[in-house]
Amino acid sequence: MGWKETAAPVLTRMPAVQRPEGHVPFRRKMYWTAGVLVLYFFLTNVTLWGLDTGASQDLFAQFRSLLAGGQGTVLQLGIGPIVTGSIVLQLLGGANLLGLDTNDPRDQALYQGLQKLLVIVMVFLTGIPMVFFGNFLQPSAAVAQSLGIGSLGVQVLLFAQIAAGGILLLFMDEVISKWGVGSGIGLFIVAGVSQSLVGGFIFWEGQFPNQGLLPNWVDLALGNVSNIPPMLSVDGLSFLLIQGGILGLFTTLLIYVTVVYAESVRVEIPLSHARVKGARGRFPVKLIYASVLPMILVRALQANIQFIGQILNSTTNLPSWLGVYSDGTAIGGLFYYLSPVYNRESWMWWLGGTPATIEPWQIMVRIGVDLTFMIVGGAIFAIFWVETTDMGPEATAKQIQNSGMQIPGFRKNLGVIEKVLERYIPQVTVLGGALVGLLAVMANMLGTIGNVTGTGLLLTISITYKLYEEIAEEQMMEMHPMMRDMFGGGD
Repeated sequence: MGWKETAAPVLTRMPAVQRPEGHVPFRRKMYWTAGVLVLYFFLTNVTLWGLDTGASQDLFAQFRSLLAGGQGTVLQLGIGPIVTGSIVLQLLGGANLLGLDTNDPRDQALYQGLQKLLVIVMVFLTGIPMVFFGNFLQPSAAVAQSLGIGSLGVQVLLFAQIAAGGILLLFMDEVISKWGVGSGIGLFIVAGVSQSLVGGFIFWEGQFPNQGLLPNWVDLALGNVSNIPPMLSVDGLSFLLIQGGILGLFTTLLIYVTVVYAESVRVEIPLSHARVKGARGRFPVKLIYASVLPMILVRALQANIQFIGQILNSTTNLPSWLGVYSDGTAIGGLFYYLSPVYNRESWMWWLGGTPATIEPWQIMVRIGVDLTFMIVGGAIFAIFWVETTDMGPEATAKQIQNSGMQIPGFRKNLGVIEKVLERYIPQVTVLGGALVGLLAVMANMLGTIGNVTGTGLLLTISITYKLYEEIAEEQMMEMHPMMRDMFGGGD
């Protein structure tokens, strides 16, 4: 008896959001999407009951916008378990260890059940160390005393809350994918990053330069900032670029323009309908063919590596070659070189933002490792993403043939269509994945508005662009039901 027969009774009975039986009107999709988004914002503001906020550390501070969670809230784990579960599933599927055919309805149900099971496992594997080890989520002594259950009892309550939040986020993502528009994971990332971007523009509390971009500029214009070096000097230009926020604004605009341009760069393969004379179309192979979502997998892998390092540092005495930590941050050893370059201060040693114990050559090695990790990892995960989401040459050729389309000038044969697609899709997938990885590291190094990570900004722009395209496509199909039938979206 194979593993599928053994696991089928459990995997096929995993709780799931029911698929709509017919076509869901566009307006109803928007209602579901907006409702889930409001629930997400509500949950990110529900603080954990029994948490000592003063003694807790934000373990994923640098990955917070990417993981779409909220420190000290019910959504503490964010989309981390979902993404990590997807990484494990993609690696197993890419190595062909599962033996599942996603075109078979039974195997498809097993695949979805296995994905949910992995996410639940990751909720436990991530949440238990976060609550019960180190200083990441400290229990409140007052709550423990008032309930008479001790610190361990409060820790159990904390874990129950973040586990419930992680599992709830899984089903919220499923509601969006089945009843809404776009991807739930993408929507949550856009929501979190957009909050930081808006705050980075208009946040008016505090003093220069710890405000939003516009308040900082108002203070500069009104002369409320002291000790400003001469503007025409090197120090003055550096002051305007860094403290004045001009470099962050430039980087944000540069990433926006680059991503929008890259989304519009494509190779269009002409198509014609085999039976309807004059019906023609084009299949676009975009430069960022796999989208930027595989970059979530790369960053999540880096976050998990840093998570392991911090857990080991809080529970054991790490050898110096493996990791040297200061205030919960790696400043030496292997875990330092494997940590991403988060911001300008982490590599511009001449500004005095890096510890004196870190030599410039060590910073350069760290940048080189981060670039290699992101570029190579982006290309590899893009390939996995394309193959596991039925975007590869073989799956795409079947979709084109099933829609009744063919490539003009070629025989109407599945193998012929696949060979034509193989000329473009694999190469564009690797190139686009590597480009996205390079852009993410560059944005992190130069800094952005609101201290949003480069990957988060990259994802937000690309996801928003694709969401706009999906909404336009949904509206077109709503107006022309025949197009919905042609693309397989009929009742």
